[in-house]
Amino acid sequence: MDLDAHGGNKRVFQRLGVGPSTTDTKQKVCFHWRAGKCNRFPCPFLHRELPLPPQTTGPANGTTTKRFANSSWGRVGNNSRPVRKMEKVCTYWVGGKCGYGEKCKFLHSWFLGEGFSLLTQLEGHQKVVSGIALPSGSDKLYSGSQDETVRVWDCASGQCMGVVNLGGEVGCMINEGPWIFVGLPNIVKAWNTQTNADLSLSGPVGQVYAIAVGNDLLLAGTQDGSILAWKFNAATNGFDPAASLKSHNLAVVSLVVGANRLYSGSMDNSIRVWSLETLQCIQTLTEHTSVVMSLLCWDQFLLSCSLDKTIKVWVATESGNLEVTFTHNEEHGVLTMCGMPDSEGKPVLLCSCNDNSVRLYDLPSFSERGKIFAKQEIRSIQLGPGGLFFTGDGTGQVKVWQWCNGPAATS
Repeated sequence: MDLDAHGGNKRVFQRLGVGPSTTDTKQKVCFHWRAGKCNRFPCPFLHRELPLPPQTTGPANGTTTKRFANSSWGRVGNNSRPVRKMEKVCTYWVGGKCGYGEKCKFLHSWFLGEGFSLLTQLEGHQKVVSGIALPSGSDKLYSGSQDETVRVWDCASGQCMGVVNLGGEVGCMINEGPWIFVGLPNIVKAWNTQTNADLSLSGPVGQVYAIAVGNDLLLAGTQDGSILAWKFNAATNGFDPAASLKSHNLAVVSLVVGANRLYSGSMDNSIRVWSLETLQCIQTLTEHTSVVMSLLCWDQFLLSCSLDKTIKVWVATESGNLEVTFTHNEEHGVLTMCGMPDSEGKPVLLCSCNDNSVRLYDLPSFSERGKIFAKQEIRSIQLGPGGLFFTGDGTGQVKVWQWCNGPAATS
């Protein structure tokens, strides 16, 4: 694979714009695709939603009323197409023993859909991949795993250039600029890939499950329900302890920063909203009925997913509090989410479910445009530069994908 690791991985979503209108009456959405039953390739009709009609923008202060937000989210009618029974990878094909070839009723591919393709697979980890990072200015890809190692991959060749043994399970891993942060039991490791600084930040109690960066703060969600904060010290190029945020009753497993707010999801089924200025909890969201596994900020919206089989979209009301404006239902628990633009710059949501698959949805319609399959659960999804993205699964495999123009060839 050939990666350009300089920039490109900072912006998760472009702001949603309305696509160009069309006067071609022949441009229709495939009826069979809507029902999840189209088997024509190529199909003469569209396998995606038509552009949304023009609509007015929200209030000038950045908040959005529920009426406006509801008009955009979810497809009219059934917002989630039925999953076809044959959307299953052939186990014999995986083992190289399927004799049916093209006549096999199961998939001989690790994905289903158009507009993206599988570039390569990185083998080496022995357990689930729990984090993937591409620090800016580096030509290396980093992957962390519960096998207690971080592997360093050369972006040009795809070869493993080194293995770092950490002596504890990697619960999470992110990058911010040249820094890589790794969550371990009772500690956070911080590496600067430009200066080779190697720091160990003590304080966490138990496994560190989530890390986020915002307002010059490094934030870590821990097994005991606390969120620890460190302030970056430019003079020492290090991190000084700043605060311990306590409100959750159980482990904090997801963190995201947006609009000078910190959002934390927990095994206590709640989301806490924190001010990054005062580090105080300003709202508690309790609409989920199971673990809040992942959080994502997009435009003025907060997206949350849970093992309760839902993805909820939150929007700020005129009072400033968050309320659910749309709920998308899945057939399985949702493990993690990642947002990115496709090859045309349109926003796509990738959400991993505990049936060993990832669903790809256009936003805000939540119309399904593809699926990715794995042998075990995909626990990490990471956006890369140049239309690349990465998935890490329970077998320890990292797959490299790319958005492309036109139909993708199966792999």
